[in-house]
Amino acid sequence: MDILKYEKMFSSKGYTNIVGIDEAGRGPLAGPVVAVALNWGDADIIDGVKDSKKISEKKRLILFDQIVEKALDIGIGIVHEEKIDEINILQATYLAMRKAVGGLHYKPDLLLVDGNRADIHHIEQKNIIKGDSLSYTIACASIIAKVTRDSMMVEYSKIFPDYRFEKHKGYGTKFHLDMIKDKFACPIHRKSFKPISNYLPQLKHFKENNQIRLLGIQMVASYMVKSHFKILLINDKYDIVAFKNDMLILSCVNTLVGTKTINSKIPVNGVNFDSVIRKSLVEIGIDSFKHLRIDSVYIKLLKNGPKITIEKGELYDI
Repeated sequence: MDILKYEKMFSSKGYTNIVGIDEAGRGPLAGPVVAVALNWGDADIIDGVKDSKKISEKKRLILFDQIVEKALDIGIGIVHEEKIDEINILQATYLAMRKAVGGLHYKPDLLLVDGNRADIHHIEQKNIIKGDSLSYTIACASIIAKVTRDSMMVEYSKIFPDYRFEKHKGYGTKFHLDMIKDKFACPIHRKSFKPISNYLPQLKHFKENNQIRLLGIQMVASYMVKSHFKILLINDKYDIVAFKNDMLILSCVNTLVGTKTINSKIPVNGVNFDSVIRKSLVEIGIDSFKHLRIDSVYIKLLKNGPKITIEKGELYDI
């Protein structure tokens, strides 16, 4: 089978910017749905590219790097669990696809979309059932989508280790379902999905200050993952240690419940940068980063969701 059959057929009809679209994460009980729009361009194809579900995780990571290096254009659209609950997973998937197309540098003149339908306006599209096995550009998009989503679930596993998201990526395995029944849902679960809707915790389940403090820290860390930070440490010596590019962020999280404030265990004003921070960051690998910022974060737990306020601290060169 010629995996470029569709690309060649439509190129012969005059289309020049042909983009493949696929998604990952429609079925899980937790985390985002991720869509990718990919324009391969005229580079030589990569051997071994096929439906991401038919490739080992190790191979996907290798192909991911190769595709990112060689593809002409890649757009990524991410829709998180709060929006999924608001508009339903089908509409969230379409929204992620539209975001992915909007993230491209070159406007496509044809979209090859995996599946039997989509809702992407103003651009001609062709739907291909099992397109991730039949179209090279869709297969590439499926690999980027799968690896992108999986990497986010690995970050979430650091924040909610009991659920072992790094293993099942949020899908409804027996272990995952058992943990939901035992521990209740966590903040990144899709509340509108069954059985999640039957196991939603209430604030009364968090009786001790340490439990409420941890919940606040977890919610802030989840917010940071959605802002493309990577988590290094959580609820250890510091509330959260995270990074993006060469910037290291220490977040001191203060959780507000009603009129009560549960303060960070490392108040910003009590941190001595030279003697405390610099010494402990050697353990993390301070040489990997150029800048450090210590933020004071306030999270107010409200019935309709948390409200997070970040007070950015002084920037240090390290």
